[in-house]
Amino acid sequence: MPGGPLDLGLVLGPLRRGPGDPTFRATRDGSVWRAVRTPAGPGTLRVYGHGGEVCAQAWGPGADWLLEQLPELLGAADDPEAFVPRHRLVALARHRRPGLRLTRTGLVLESLIPSVLEQKVTTDEAYRAWRLLVRRFGEPAPGPAGAFERPMWVMPAPRTWALIPSWEWHRAGVDDKRASTILRAVRVAARLEQAVAMPAAEARARLEVVPGIGPWTSAEVVQRSHGAADAVTVGDLHLPGIVGWALAGNRHADDSVMLELLEPYAGQRHRAARLILLSGQAPARRAPKMPRVDIGLL
Repeated sequence: MPGGPLDLGLVLGPLRRGPGDPTFRATRDGSVWRAVRTPAGPGTLRVYGHGGEVCAQAWGPGADWLLEQLPELLGAADDPEAFVPRHRLVALARHRRPGLRLTRTGLVLESLIPSVLEQKVTTDEAYRAWRLLVRRFGEPAPGPAGAFERPMWVMPAPRTWALIPSWEWHRAGVDDKRASTILRAVRVAARLEQAVAMPAAEARARLEVVPGIGPWTSAEVVQRSHGAADAVTVGDLHLPGIVGWALAGNRHADDSVMLELLEPYAGQRHRAARLILLSGQAPARRAPKMPRVDIGLL
């Protein structure tokens, strides 16, 4: 397990796709639950603190794989000491969040599919689509998580994704472009999962061979699958303005300005951006939120 402070919510929080994510649950006792499709099959993982230690339980065919992967999931492969703050705001954020580590799931598809769903739509729309599709086509999580008041679900297998009819994508609010990208990805799922053994840059290049997967999506994936400390997200609607405001008082910063501001953190730009987001320093919203589009009306 990683040494030093460990905040389960901060470490595993990026794996949660909205408050109703059927594959992720944080309970009042401080436990974090994950329902996962592992290379060995479906599994459920519970991680919790007890007496100053981190404990875990797992169920299902994927239980052993989940427990073997647990140290990296909790950031054992991460090196937060390699990060040197260059701005007071970033230094303060790091001081206030000593338990932040970058998770490494060792899985590609579980981050890729929800990331594709988040392309060019509001987060609420993407979270709804993920929630509906997983509950309709996934399978109940093994172990006690399947008996929760709101049962947890394991996401569908690649072949199941490939067989989802067009009207079900439509019902979930997913347009043809995003659905087609997911269908192309699941057809080469094995090749994409092999990318976990590659350096993050090579993994991103392999992902981006699939039409519809660009730099925004590949960065969002390797941040989770690889714990990639330098995979800063470009092409995001809000991140450049947040970074620009926090580091230079520039709410109108674009990707090029953001990357210039983050250049002192080369090798650790994703971690720097994460700390900036955790600082809470964001410009007041002036423009209306991205409008929701009901594809059923198109």
